[in-house]
Amino acid sequence: MGEEKIPALDRELTGRVALVTGASRGIGSAIAFTLAGQGATVLVNYNGSRQRALEVVAQIEAAGGTARAIGCDVSDFAACGRMVEEIIADYGHVDILVNNAGVTRDNLVARMSEEDYDCVLNTNLKGAFHTIRHLTRYFLRQKKGKIVNISSVSGVIGNAGQANYAASKAGLIGLTKSVAKELAGRNICVNAVAPGFIETEMTLGMPEKTREAAVASIPMGRMGSPREVGELVAFLAGDRSDYITGQVICVDGGLT
Repeated sequence: MGEEKIPALDRELTGRVALVTGASRGIGSAIAFTLAGQGATVLVNYNGSRQRALEVVAQIEAAGGTARAIGCDVSDFAACGRMVEEIIADYGHVDILVNNAGVTRDNLVARMSEEDYDCVLNTNLKGAFHTIRHLTRYFLRQKKGKIVNISSVSGVIGNAGQANYAASKAGLIGLTKSVAKELAGRNICVNAVAPGFIETEMTLGMPEKTREAAVASIPMGRMGSPREVGELVAFLAGDRSDYITGQVICVDGGLT
């Protein structure tokens, strides 16, 4: 993200506070940049990458945006509660929640340890529940809010060697649809974005043959950029998506 510039958009999110989990790198940092570019004050959540989170904040501020790094392991229910209380105490409200934090512990199911399975579910799925659970009462009180859960095409079609990751991302879809039905009557929209192969550190680290096979499987013939995911999230976080809830939108070049 070093060369990224916040685009000159209509800044429709001015005055709103957005919490983006796992925002110190990759798709999360692109989401943070895009929301800041539309005027939101962005809380850049991180767990183990404080320096990288601070770099994201510095780049957003250098481009004229407003951001702050906030550390929290989202797999910890109580820690999430403390993070939310700190944000509310400092800003008075949260308008947008983006659950992006995620980890991988890939292996064939016959070799996968219980620890690796639980680790992925605890961060990717329970982490989203934790933030939603702690923020829901504030969304209900203000009778407005946007929640965007970052799922994956792995959660839609599955992926060999990723039983834990695919299960967590499929679970996010079920969580999204259920919470959307619970909160729709209070003008709170809950949607999921399911990226396919996106140009991140993870995909750049693929073996060349694996990468070529991945690109060959995409009808558009290329991987997506983190910015393309960020733009969709920004749309779902703004007023133009007020009648969209409970949906899963794939950003995958036609893969699914």
